[in-house]
Formats: sequence, structure tokens, C-alpha cells
Amino acid sequence: QVQLVESGGGLVQPGGSLRLTCVASGFTFSRYTMRWYRQAPGKERELVAAITSAGAIRNYADSVKGRLTISRDNAKNTVYLQMNSLKPEDTAVYYCNANNLYTNYEYWGQGTQVTVSS
Repeated sequence: QVQLVESGGGLVQPGGSLRLTCVASGFTFSRYTMRWYRQAPGKERELVAAITSAGAIRNYADSVKGRLTISRDNAKNTVYLQMNSLKPEDTAVYYCNANNLYTNYEYWGQGTQVTVSS
């Protein structure tokens, strides 16, 4: 059974930090590109960050460059999103996504809420 389980969301003040974690199971994690998306109320889901299967390449949305860092530990089947200098506009549900570029199999987590507010 394929699962992506996110955790680490919560309420944080502007300028604060959070670390999101996504633990994968049921598929060969090391063969998948991992991405974090987010969706704010009334807005479309947007890509925040991506990391290739071996972790060699990372990409970020312009709005989060320099503040968010994606990383992965293939031995633990886990991908992380370190979020620093958070802003109210970062408030959203954050989703973990796994995609195999060769088979195009794709999986989603259930999401974790991040709220940035004073």
C-alpha cells in the first residue's frame, strides 16, 4: 500500500520556522522525484520545491527561494521542507508528491496545514 504521510505543520509567527516531513512507503522511494506543493484558500495548487531522485538537483518557486530548502534521505524514505523566514503569504496546505519520471506513476500525501500569523 502506497503512502505519503506529511507532518510538521502548525501555527507560526511571521519570521518563524517550521520543518515539514514526508515519510513514504509502499514504493521504491529512491527512484522518485519528490516535490512539495501548496494550496492556499481560493487559490490553485502551486509547486513550491522539487528534488530529483538522488538529490542532485533542487528547484524552487521564485517566491520561496532563499527561505525554503528541500532535502531527502533515501535511507529513511523521507523528504523534508525546511521553512525559514516565514511570511503570512506562505499560509497554505502543503502536500508531498512523488513522481517517477520513467513510469509517470504519481502519488500524493494528505497535506499538512501551515499557518503564518501573529
